[in-house]
Amino acid sequence: MLQRSLVKVFVYGTLKPDEASYERYCAGKTVAVCEAIAPGQLFALPMGYPAMTLGDSWVYGFLLTFADSTVLKDLDEWENYQPDRPAEENEYQREEIEVWGSDRQPLGKAWVYRMSIEQVERYGGVLLTEGRWSSSNK
Repeated sequence: MLQRSLVKVFVYGTLKPDEASYERYCAGKTVAVCEAIAPGQLFALPMGYPAMTLGDSWVYGFLLTFADSTVLKDLDEWENYQPDRPAEENEYQREEIEVWGSDRQPLGKAWVYRMSIEQVERYGGVLLTEGRWSSSNK
């Protein structure tokens, strides 16, 4: 069972403020929202949303701090992630990573939903060299 405590999640796609899924999954549940960056690579997927993979570039997004960690259950469902099933059956993996502010100051650890490069390739993902995704420039 998930503990009720502060939880931080780095978002880079539809869960960002002003994107399609923020209102349903995040609005009214966050206690802090700030621009953030994390190491990785960002890909646009043909389904209309992005995927972050491991990599040595920067991915630009937001660090969302939630008052209640039970939000992870809803986010896991949205991201097609189940911790107790084999990794290859999940669309994304939820992993803890280091996150920095846009000023390159460390913000600590946060959860992120990352996809394997193999999965991105299967989907036909296109690398976003700037590390930024927006639904308005798909």
